[in-house]
Amino acid sequence: MFDMMKIMGQIKEAQSKIKSAQENLVNMTASGEAGAGLVKAVVNGKKMLVDLIIDDSLNGPEDAEMRKDLIIAAVNKASEAVEEQAKQVMKESTEGLLPNIPGLDIGSILNG
Repeated sequence: MFDMMKIMGQIKEAQSKIKSAQENLVNMTASGEAGAGLVKAVVNGKKMLVDLIIDDSLNGPEDAEMRKDLIIAAVNKASEAVEEQAKQVMKESTEGLLPNIPGLDIGSILNG
């Protein structure tokens, strides 16, 4: 038989840790490069672009299309990288806290 008070305590602890981890995502950053480093984008854990570095060699008007493509590629790579980091942080923040109860949707409880 399950100790419901213990489980509820574990759920509250997990909610607190998830909230803390979510708040700290803004401090996490990841970068992505494109064009062999000609463009570098840095995004935070909230997937907000926080820095963009474009090599001076891409400043000509004839480079506009390539510059745009490289920026998009770099931002997408950085976004994917930070998403993976965020998933890992969120997983680690609740690892081992909650029991595995068949039929109980812990995700809805934690997010609700």
